[in-house]
Amino acid sequence: MVLKELQGFCLGDTAALYWEKPKHLPEKCSYIIKQDGETIGTAAKTHYAIEHLTPEREYVFSVSLVTETGEQLGETLPLSLTVPREKQKIDVTKAPYFASGDGRTLNTAALQQAFDDCGPEEMVYLPAGVYLTGALRMHSDMELYLEEGAVLQGTDRVEDYLPRIWSRFEGIEQECYSSVLNLGELDHDGGYNCERVAIWGKGTIASGGRTLAERVIESERERLKSYLEELGDKIYECEKPETIPGRVRPRLINMSNARDVILSGVTFKNGASWNVHMIYCDQILTSNCEFYSEDVWNGDGWDPDSSINCTIFGCTFYTGDDGIAIKSGKNPEGNIINRKTSHIRIFDCKSAFGHGITIGSEISGGIEDVAIWDCDMSSSMCGIEIKGTKKRGGYVRNIQVYDCSAARIMFHSVGYNDDGIGAETPPVFEDCCFENIKVAGEYLDHAGEWVLADAIELCGFDEPEYELKRVVFRDIYLQGNTKGRKQNLSLMYCQDVTFERLHCV
Repeated sequence: MVLKELQGFCLGDTAALYWEKPKHLPEKCSYIIKQDGETIGTAAKTHYAIEHLTPEREYVFSVSLVTETGEQLGETLPLSLTVPREKQKIDVTKAPYFASGDGRTLNTAALQQAFDDCGPEEMVYLPAGVYLTGALRMHSDMELYLEEGAVLQGTDRVEDYLPRIWSRFEGIEQECYSSVLNLGELDHDGGYNCERVAIWGKGTIASGGRTLAERVIESERERLKSYLEELGDKIYECEKPETIPGRVRPRLINMSNARDVILSGVTFKNGASWNVHMIYCDQILTSNCEFYSEDVWNGDGWDPDSSINCTIFGCTFYTGDDGIAIKSGKNPEGNIINRKTSHIRIFDCKSAFGHGITIGSEISGGIEDVAIWDCDMSSSMCGIEIKGTKKRGGYVRNIQVYDCSAARIMFHSVGYNDDGIGAETPPVFEDCCFENIKVAGEYLDHAGEWVLADAIELCGFDEPEYELKRVVFRDIYLQGNTKGRKQNLSLMYCQDVTFERLHCV
């Protein structure tokens, strides 16, 4: 067996390796990590970091898979990585910037100047402290490093997130407030205009959270007062009355038409809506980060939107909404733009609370080729959820989930976020596989209480040819048997759904 491609990147003097996990492995397998032909360590998961490497030196790495008895089952092809030259630090507290980490001084102008000055051989450096800021704009070929104890703290004042920029929220392109960090400019017909950016370290990037969100909504509701009144009862097609004025809220990090971006080691906290949002992007890699957004409406963690080749691993979510939400636009605009999301890899991630991993409900451009493994979504509300509205159009297909645990598994139609002109046909949900999954059949609600639920809920669309089709469940372990509780599986509008080896444990 040859393992799939070994991938990796270098930040500072550290190399990070990651690879795709094969299915159907024997128990207690491990991975042997080699550097220049010599064994340097072992890993239980499909990623590994090597520290204290020599700058400007090339290393060759490989990974082999072995059983508990030492039998080798497979090996990756070698990967060569060259550790970059040590970058010159632009310390934002030094001349000519003199940013203050006192948590009170507004540093937007000083920090933006440091960003603008940063060249390919430099990095913007934030030492420990709380750096209050408004919206900042990054550019190609730059790095931002946050030292342990450093907090890049966005304010809770609406005016600090001007000017508005073109973005996309809940599948609709429109002018939104700028985010704390902004990469690239939105252009659904164009190429990539912000590339080779790294945001890393041991610090925190935060924003104004619920307070900022409520202030934005209040301001926007007043601006749109006449339009909202004209909508009349159509407003009830939205999730709630705040939905339309809430779509202009800033993200924590907004990436548009960006490529080759690394987020590593950082804590993301309290965006006014979604925390990390990538639109029309390619090669966005996120590793070993934490996401906090409890009590923030739409407080998603990590949202690839009409983007390709996005990878996330080693992350933990403490979110008020979806930990991860995969999207591709909303009718009718999403059907017309027709940019899919594909080749998404999610592994070794955990939900402490929140909604878990979701696909949808914005799926009008299509979503395919998503692989999820070694994730724990058992302490979540939705577990692993695939959703859309009947009028959405688009598709979800080729989703592979294995070696995970989840509160529940759901394919279904939802009634909220349903404004917009409908597509000509309903969405298509098809060709998905779930293997070796522990399913709790109960979820953790927003009040922190456990609620019983169907372990598996499968529902396609009530129109011929748009049923849920060709979905396989193999080696599914239904929890709760030791408590004397039976589990429920719910199916409606399904075709060719296969269950192999369901276990009550």
